[in-house]
Amino acid sequence: MSQSMVADATISDVGITPNAKRLLFAGFFAILTAGVGFAIRSGILADWAAQYGFSATQNGEINGAGLTGFCFGIIIGGLVADRLGYGPLVLAAFLLHAVSAVLSLAVPAGASNQTAYSCLYWGSFIFAVANGTLEGVANPLIATLFPHNRTHFLNILHASWPAGLVLGGFLHFLLGDQMHLAWRWQLGLFLVPTIMYGLFFLGQRMPKSEAAEKGLSFAEMFKDVGILGSVVVCCLLFLFTKDALHMPAIASWIIAVGLLAVATVVTRFSFGAILLFILFFTHALVGAVELGTDGWIQNITGGILSPSQATILFVWTSLLMFALRFCAGFIEKNLKLSPVGLLLVCASTACVGLLLVSGITTFFFAMLALTVYAAGKTFFWPTMLAVASDRYPRTGAIAISIMGGIGMMSAGMIGAPGLGYAKDRFTAQELQQTPQGQLVLATNKAEKPSSFLFLKPVTAIDGKSIEAAKAAVKAGTATPDQKLLAEANQAGDRMTLKADAAIPATMAVIYLLLFIYFKSIGGYKAVHLAGTHGSAPAAAGAV
Repeated sequence: MSQSMVADATISDVGITPNAKRLLFAGFFAILTAGVGFAIRSGILADWAAQYGFSATQNGEINGAGLTGFCFGIIIGGLVADRLGYGPLVLAAFLLHAVSAVLSLAVPAGASNQTAYSCLYWGSFIFAVANGTLEGVANPLIATLFPHNRTHFLNILHASWPAGLVLGGFLHFLLGDQMHLAWRWQLGLFLVPTIMYGLFFLGQRMPKSEAAEKGLSFAEMFKDVGILGSVVVCCLLFLFTKDALHMPAIASWIIAVGLLAVATVVTRFSFGAILLFILFFTHALVGAVELGTDGWIQNITGGILSPSQATILFVWTSLLMFALRFCAGFIEKNLKLSPVGLLLVCASTACVGLLLVSGITTFFFAMLALTVYAAGKTFFWPTMLAVASDRYPRTGAIAISIMGGIGMMSAGMIGAPGLGYAKDRFTAQELQQTPQGQLVLATNKAEKPSSFLFLKPVTAIDGKSIEAAKAAVKAGTATPDQKLLAEANQAGDRMTLKADAAIPATMAVIYLLLFIYFKSIGGYKAVHLAGTHGSAPAAAGAV
């Protein structure tokens, strides 16, 4: 530990400014906006497939755009937050949310597959940029306001994400499943919490991070990220420019390597902290399994059970996450479980939960299985941010913003489209087992095959055919081919969840190794820059 840092085992709920709680509420509504939009968009995937003929991969790519754009917002916001200030970033996010609404809601009802795809893709992308910009404000702001209990207050901040999922899921259930309102009326409701966060942030003064208070330069803040951390970002950026922007591979490599070279020069060839690199890599897995799965879980369980039951289950698991995230402080204080220990328990639980969900046959068993999964994934995201902030205070807003960007980029470029590809692949494999299934596959294939990273392209099923088959089975009017198609789709959903369980299993191994490492150095402790507001507990009554 550097001599300019001091270890701190103090836990305090006291903020460092009089308006700490109002700013906490502002950040809460900012992330709530993202959750509401994400939940409603996930709920209307079937509407888009039915209206525009999107394949599972296309829907996954649109859903992924609602995550990948987040990366650009949060990383750019985090890089400039300590210099530019939080106010201009909040205003930029507000305007971007308005632009995203125009793009998404203006797509013509009779648009072609490609036109609709383009409008919805870029509308989702800009929505995500706005969300990322806001989180680039909220995460370092809350970490700064409550330096002696970051795990607890970052979990409270991010309780707004499942709260948004609950609200968005309920609105979709009420307005979509029950009242059958068009998807545009549902999606446009995210503008309500947008107005709320704008009002809460209006006119508020916000403190600087420990690094900014100490007067560290950008280069000094970036040193712990260094070359290693930049490699993780540049690899994901390569995937984005190649797969999302459809640039030639050579151009994508030039951009990625060029940015890595810039980061290397800025940090004066600093290798970076190995532990922070491990946290970055692990958070890429967090994004893939948590948000990538969130984007598909309602669609998958709806295919196995029914769309209305899937919506109820989605709302239930989100409500459970919302409640549990207020308990992180209790767990840390009373169960004596360090943040890394908490992450280890969560990863193991999430793995078991996904395996259970893959075998659901009834609503009751689905409720039980998804409860296990939701309890496991609850603390991943905010606790990872807390660990990075606790251990690397000299990075200011940079490290946790980059970490959030990595998680979202991974969810958008790996998690969401990866699960869409898996659904297409496993469904096709199921159909190929019989001659009749092969005929059904050939008759109902999408316009183009599904591809993902370096994996072999597979034949995808047209979204309209799948939705029509599921509706016919539900109504009891399905043809033999439609029954076969619906059964294959359901089998593909189950295999997708089993494959998904490998991600939290890998995370559990990493967290176990980190747990052993911290035990070997005397236990997990937060560190602070000496002489800053984080180096000593705030005075009682500050909030």
